[in-house]
Amino acid sequence: MQPWLHHTVPTSGASANREPGEWVLLAYRLPREPSGPRTTLWRRLKRLGVAQIADGVVALPADARTREQLEWLAAEVQEAAGTAGTWSARPTTAAQERGLASAMAAARAAEYRDLAGQCATVLEDDPADRARALRRLRTDWRAVSRRDFFPPPEREQAAAALRRLADAVTGTAMATAPATAPAPDTAPGGAR
Repeated sequence: MQPWLHHTVPTSGASANREPGEWVLLAYRLPREPSGPRTTLWRRLKRLGVAQIADGVVALPADARTREQLEWLAAEVQEAAGTAGTWSARPTTAAQERGLASAMAAARAAEYRDLAGQCATVLEDDPADRARALRRLRTDWRAVSRRDFFPPPEREQAAAALRRLADAVTGTAMATAPATAPAPDTAPGGAR
């Protein structure tokens, strides 16, 4: 893994003047019909959290995992009668890289805000529904975290909202559980 991955987006100072890091790109073209492979590819790219460079060109910060994932997608595009290739590249300037990183961070920030909002809404639900919702929201947290290469401040806000929800679920469980029952796990579900 490159050392610059999983850090906040540099905006100024010495870190903003460093050399751009390596990115892996997927360039692809799929036939319009059938539309199934295009839809599947779009969903998988969204799940990975790619940065859209141009029509049919996406990028992720380069590491072994992202290379492998984009190589798999390239193979799937080719199996669907399309053309695809993966490339390693560096943006020409650090400003270009900051633009890509900022766009990716903004997309994750929106997902984290949505997650925090859902946690707040669930706090008002019936206590029995809270536990189910907590499990679902922890799964959502892990999915967003996997594609979060440049964590925005909203990440910590979502983690705090998950902890509040977990505390509410635990408080309800503790109030109804016998005194000898073990306390349920209250971790925010993979929050790092």
